[in-house]
Parts: sequence; structure tokens; C-alpha cells
Amino acid sequence: MFLLNLLQEHGKEAAEHGAAAAQHGEAAGQAAHGAEAAGHAAAAHGAEAAGHAAEHAEHVPFIVEKINDLLGHTVFDLQAQIMPPIYSALKIFGPHWPGEGMTYEAYRAAGNLPIPTHIVGFLIVVFVAVVVLTFLRGKLSAENPTTRQQSFEVGIEAIRGFLVDLVGPNGMKHFPVVATFAVLILLSNLSGLLPDFVAPTANFNVTLALALTSFLYYNYVGIRENGILGHFKHLLGPVAWLAPLMFPIEIISNLARILSLSIRLFGNIYGEEQVSGSIANMVSYVVPALLMPLGLLTSLLQTFIFIVLSMLYIGEVSHHSDEHHGEGHGHEPAAAAAH
Repeated sequence: MFLLNLLQEHGKEAAEHGAAAAQHGEAAGQAAHGAEAAGHAAAAHGAEAAGHAAEHAEHVPFIVEKINDLLGHTVFDLQAQIMPPIYSALKIFGPHWPGEGMTYEAYRAAGNLPIPTHIVGFLIVVFVAVVVLTFLRGKLSAENPTTRQQSFEVGIEAIRGFLVDLVGPNGMKHFPVVATFAVLILLSNLSGLLPDFVAPTANFNVTLALALTSFLYYNYVGIRENGILGHFKHLLGPVAWLAPLMFPIEIISNLARILSLSIRLFGNIYGEEQVSGSIANMVSYVVPALLMPLGLLTSLLQTFIFIVLSMLYIGEVSHHSDEHHGEGHGHEPAAAAAH
């Protein structure tokens, strides 16, 4: 009887605690459902905001979309065979290629382009440069030069003068490389002023490739003209006992030129496009047209800086060979360059 009464009393207490726990559990459940609903709403809003941000983050020109529609599937199939082993071997681009295990349709739906905007833009610039230069070359006339030819010759004479001043009497042999840099960079910069187009140099991959080309070329010139030992001797500095200190400094300084050339060009062109785009979104009329002279100035100035620095680097590694040739051998190339 005592045991029955004890069980009954504890049963009432347990029932009361159970009812209280149930009420708390129901409230907690409602709170959990509320939190879950809030989480879903926040996630939905976050995804929507991310989608809008991604949509406005990078504008894809119409011509880039069409080229990807035409050639993208073929390029994607080629990338699917080549890129995964490269990503797996190098480990510097990421754990895996973004398109690994995806179909072409899923890859495009994720916002990726098999042929990126900067690649399409740079190929268009190269095509335009070849067509324009071929046209100008066919119309050259020493007796009756046109206005286009005279304008073209101003640029050639400017590059020629800088090569002679910065590299030396034999600097004209580097004219094809420097002039190619000038034409491609200038056209790439100016293409950003066209409607529905993005300057290729507003992408760091393009400017890094240009900087690496300049870096490899002037080191090639140094090795070709001075030999491998002579080129590395140049990195040791003029004072023998400071060579252990100067050599690592010179190596770091030379490698830093890659970043200096690439980041300067990229940062200025990208920044100019972003500022112009932001202002155009706020004020759609008149003001964007007023900013175009600033874009033109930036394009010209950044082209000038890139080629002048490249010529300075070439002059650094090639002036030793000029010293060995002596004074008498330098006058004839100088006269030829002047003419």
C-alpha cells in the first residue's frame, strides 16, 4: 500500500514535470521552426543577393556570349581532358578544376565560360591590330604620305627615339618586340571605351602574361648578349665583396618587376573601368561622355609606362655588350637609326 501511494505521488509529480516539459518542448519546437524558417528566408535572400551581386560583378559582352555559344562546347570538351591533370599535378590553381565532373550545360549554368571574356577580347584586339597594320603597310608612300601614315609615323619615331636613348645605338633591333607591346596594350586599353566591351587589360591574367613576356625577353637578351655567366655577373653588382648581399637583392628586384608591370597596368585600367561604370550607373547621360578623355589619357599613359620600363630593363642587360664593341662600332647603327 505504501509502495502504491509512493508510486502514485511520484507519478503525479512526474506527470506535472512531463506536462511542463511538453509545454517547454512545444515552445522550443516553435522557436526551432521559427529559426529554421528565418534561416531559410535568410538563405533565400542571401542567395538572391549573391545572384544579383554575381550578375553585376562581371559584365559579359554580347560577342563573348555568342562565341561561347558557337565554340564553347568544343573548348569545354578539350579542357575536360587537359585541365584536371594539370590542377592535380600543380596544386596551385585549386584542389580541382571547376568543371570537373560537370556537363557543359551545368558548367555554363554555374556562370562559367569555357572561353573567358578577357581571352575573347584579347584575340579580337590581335585580329584588329593585324588588319589595321596590314592596311597601313599597303598604303605607305614616301612621296605622298597620307594623314594616317603621318600619325602612324609619329608613334614609330617616338618608340625609335626612346630605344636609342634608353637602350643604346643597337636598340632598334628590339623595336619589333617593344612596338608589339605598344600596339597590343594600347588597343586593349582603348577597347574598354567601346560600348558593351571590357578591356582585356582590366583582367590580371592578361597583364601578368604581358609582364612575364617582358621579363623573359629582357633576360633572354641579357643571356644572349653577355652569356649566362656574364648575365649573372651583372646581378652580383659592381663591388665584389658586396656580391653575396647584392645577388639575392637583385634576384628579388628582378622578380618584383613582374608584379610591378602587371599590377600597375591592371590596377589602373580596372580601376578606371570600375569608376566609369559606377558613375554611369548613377548618371546615365552626359557625364560618362565627359569621362572618356580621362579613359583615353589613362590608356595612353599606361601604355607609355609599360614600354618605357621594358626598354629600361632591356638597356640594363644590354649595355655591357655595347661597351665591349667600343666607340667606333656604335656610330653607324646610330646614324641608321636616326634615318
